[in-house]
Amino acid sequence: MFADLHLHTNFSDGTYTPEELAEHAARYRFKAVALTDHDTVEGCARMAAACKARGIEFVPGSELTVEHEGHELHVLAYFIDAEHPRLLSEMAHFQKVRQERIVEIVARLNEIGIPLKSESVFAIAKCNSPGRPHVGRALVQAKICSSVDEAFERFLKRNRPGWVPKFRMSAEHAIELIHEAGGLAVLAHPALNRADDLIEPLAELGLDGIECYHTKHGTGHIETYSLLAERLKLLVTGGSDCHGMNKGRPLIGSIKVPYQHVERLRTAAETLRGRLSTSRAPQ
Repeated sequence: MFADLHLHTNFSDGTYTPEELAEHAARYRFKAVALTDHDTVEGCARMAAACKARGIEFVPGSELTVEHEGHELHVLAYFIDAEHPRLLSEMAHFQKVRQERIVEIVARLNEIGIPLKSESVFAIAKCNSPGRPHVGRALVQAKICSSVDEAFERFLKRNRPGWVPKFRMSAEHAIELIHEAGGLAVLAHPALNRADDLIEPLAELGLDGIECYHTKHGTGHIETYSLLAERLKLLVTGGSDCHGMNKGRPLIGSIKVPYQHVERLRTAAETLRGRLSTSRAPQ
C-alpha cells in the first residue's frame, strides 16, 4: 500500500482539478494522498469528496514558503484543520501578497518591452494563489515563449528580468502556525534547498518531519535524509510534487511512499491535537 503526499491542483499552480487528480490517484491505486497547494486549503473540500468517492484516504495539507537564516525553504503542512480561523486569515494575507507579486512581475516585463497584462495572468490562474507558472503560461499563450520552461529561463528565474522575490515568513512562525491548526510541519524536498545544516536547528524549533522521497531525490538522497530523520526523531514523508503534466505525463505515480509513513503521521497529528485540547481546556 502506497501514498503520494505532495500534490497540487488548479487551486494554486497545478493544472489538474481536485477530481482529475483523485482520478489519477485511483489509477495508481494509492491508498492515501495529500493535497499541498501553495498558501491555500481551498481545494481540500473538493479533494476530500473526490477521494472519498474513490475509496482513497485524504490528508488535508498545504505548502508554505519560509525563510531561515537567509535561505528560502518550503514547509509542508499535514493533517491541518482546513477551517482554522487564524490559518485562513494568514493564508488570505499570503494570497494577497502573491497577487501583488504577479502585478510586479508583469510590470518588470513591461519595462523591457514584453507586452503582457496582469489580467491575462489572472485569467489563466483563476485562483487566489497565483504563481510564476501562471505568468509562464500567459507568456506561452501570448506566443512570447514556446514553453513554460523557456519563460522561466528567459524571464522568470532568479536574476532574470521578471524576477521578484517571494514573500517568506520565518520558519519558526510557519511551524507555530501549522501546529496551532492541529497539523504537522515537514521540510519539503531538502535536496533542492542545499541547506542540510539547517535541518537540525529547524527540528529544535519544532519541525516534525522531512520529505525524504521526492522526484528530484536520488537513492542517495533518500538514504541520507531517512537516516537523518531517524537520528533526529523526525517523521518521514514523500511525494511526486505533481503540478500536472510533465514532459507528456503526470508526475503522480512516479513516487510511491510506503503507507506506514501515513499511519505514523496520523498518529503524531492525533497526539498533537490531544495536547492542544488539554492545553486549551479550562483549568
